[in-house]
Amino acid sequence: MGFVNGRKNHHHESRSRIAFPMDILIFDMDGVLIDVSKSYRKTIQRTIEIYLENCLGFERGRRGWITDKEISLFKSVGGFNNDWDLTSGLLLYLLSTSGTPPLPKRKRFPSIPEVVSYLKTKSSMFQRKTTIRLKRKQLLSFLKKAKSKGGGLKGVRRTLGTSWEGWVYGSGDPDRENLSKRIFQEIYLGRMFARRYHLRPLFYKGQGLYLQERALIPRNILATLRKKVRMGIASGRPRFEAELALRRFHLHPYFNSVVTLNECEAEEKHVFLSTGKKIAVSKPHPYSILRVVRKIGIPNPYCAYVGDVVDDMLAARAARKYLQILAIGFLSGHRNKKIDRESLIKPGADLVVENPEQLLRFVSSPHPADLRKAQAGFFPPRSTVSKRKGGIRELN
Repeated sequence: MGFVNGRKNHHHESRSRIAFPMDILIFDMDGVLIDVSKSYRKTIQRTIEIYLENCLGFERGRRGWITDKEISLFKSVGGFNNDWDLTSGLLLYLLSTSGTPPLPKRKRFPSIPEVVSYLKTKSSMFQRKTTIRLKRKQLLSFLKKAKSKGGGLKGVRRTLGTSWEGWVYGSGDPDRENLSKRIFQEIYLGRMFARRYHLRPLFYKGQGLYLQERALIPRNILATLRKKVRMGIASGRPRFEAELALRRFHLHPYFNSVVTLNECEAEEKHVFLSTGKKIAVSKPHPYSILRVVRKIGIPNPYCAYVGDVVDDMLAARAARKYLQILAIGFLSGHRNKKIDRESLIKPGADLVVENPEQLLRFVSSPHPADLRKAQAGFFPPRSTVSKRKGGIRELN
């Protein structure tokens, strides 16, 4: 069985005996290339702590406000590719269980200190529980409803209504009204915050938690993969934070294309200015995956997207309308692999790998034993799939 330049030469082979012919391998960044369990996850927890304690006057119980497991449960609903939205969703839910009286509308303020002053004054006017205790059964019931209403922050809001919106300042700019994002970015970036935003930190002056990150896929494996396929990254990170990781872990040489939140936001702005429509193109929308493929420039390629959460699998499946692509779940950074495996298979993972070595074997092997679909001709011939370049401008 011959290979040409790392690709299967199937001129004399029937489709049923062809190995999976990989052209482009695309990665999510967080949870796949980079372990963020001690950076973004801890930043979410610390942001919630500062927001509830410093801005609203709650006292933290012995257990803390939110656990890693509860963050994972929120993520599993889907629609939380953006950790700022996830933080706002968690704050809204925690306040809804706290005995805090409704405050349906946010007042507008020109600066973060004025937002904090207002919240402190407003919260001092009522009696409330000093701690918030999450009940797992109640949380699971809530998340089921939020998922049925579309998931993400939108699903949380549709489930809760507008009752607590006035307490959570989580939209706009971090120098004006976006209090939760301001706290989040100060904690995650640390001393890099002032360089990124040209603002003085107000809530946190320690080292940025991005320094707690570590690489999940060794560079020798990336180098081996790079010899076999073209590689790209489709990440929900802002460009600045993606570049921090790329430089810190010396990842630039392995990837032909990197698409971040900035490109998605630019596309959303373009669509709005062109059509007047507001549309979100972050995952689970396939835009970032399609843009990576377009930038690499191989016509009608065979692709795979490697991700670790529900939105990654949904994005890869959605991209299948435009590309021949597999959704690969990645569990290297997960603790409960059995449960998390099922959570990736349910939204459409074609293959789930537990470590980088399994991923390398899959790409290298002429007959990946753990993916019968590929052996049986999972993909149609190249000519039967749309040859459109892909992207939001072709989708609408």
